Amino acid sequence: MSRTVLISGASRGIGRAIAERLLAQGHRLSLGVRRPEDLLGTALDRPEVQLHPYEASDPASAQAWVEAAAARFGSFDTVVHSAAVFSRVPLLFDEAQQAEIEQLWQVNVMGPWWLTRAAWPQLAAHGQGRLVVLVSMSGKRSKGRLAGYTASKFALMGLCQTMRNEGWEQGIRVTAICPSWVNTDMAAAVQAMPAEAMSQPGDIAALISQLLQLPNSCVPFELAVNCNLEV
Repeated sequence: MSRTVLISGASRGIGRAIAERLLAQGHRLSLGVRRPEDLLGTALDRPEVQLHPYEASDPASAQAWVEAAAARFGSFDTVVHSAAVFSRVPLLFDEAQQAEIEQLWQVNVMGPWWLTRAAWPQLAAHGQGRLVVLVSMSGKRSKGRLAGYTASKFALMGLCQTMRNEGWEQGIRVTAICPSWVNTDMAAAVQAMPAEAMSQPGDIAALISQLLQLPNSCVPFELAVNCNLEV
C-alpha cells in the first residue's frame, strides 16, 4: 500500500535514511527540514517529494507544513517524527545550561506534540493513519548522567502512549521506535562501541518501511532495537 508520509528531520541521519527508503518503495513524501535547500540536487529532490521548511520548536511552523502538505497531495496518512536534539546536561546542571534544557523540551517533546496535533484531522480521516516516533532507549531507561535528554525522551514515550489511546478508535496506530546507539552524528563521540557494531540508519528505515505495510490489527506500539545488551 502506497502512503503519503510527512517526515520531520529528514535532512540527515535516520530521518534521511527513512525518506530514501520510503521514496524507493513508491510512497509520496513531504519532508520538513530546517533548510530545504540542503536537499536540492540530492536523491530526495524529486517531483513526488515536497521539501518544506520546518522548525520543530515553532508550533506555527508545524501548522504551515501540514497545510502545505495537504494542499500539495490532497491528503496524507502518516507522520514520522524524526527531528530531535541531543544534550549531555546532567542532573546537577549549572545556570548557563538552563536554556539547553528548554530546547530539549521544545524540540523533543513539544515538537512532536504540536505536529501531531496539527496533523490529527488528516490522520483520523484516513481510517488507517500512522504515527511513527523515534523515541530512543533513553525513553525506557536511564544510564549514566544524561538527565536532560533522558527526561525529554521519557516524556515523549508518555506522549506516544496518549497518542495511541486518543487515536485508537479512529484507526490511528502509533509506534514508538526505541533504538540504543545508532551510527549517526549524534553517536559520533561514543567510544564504547565501534560505529559498525551500532544499529545503522538504513536498518531503522527498513523497520519503519515494514511497519507501514501492516494492517491496523497488527501494528506494534513499541519496538526496542538493541545493538548491545540492555539489562
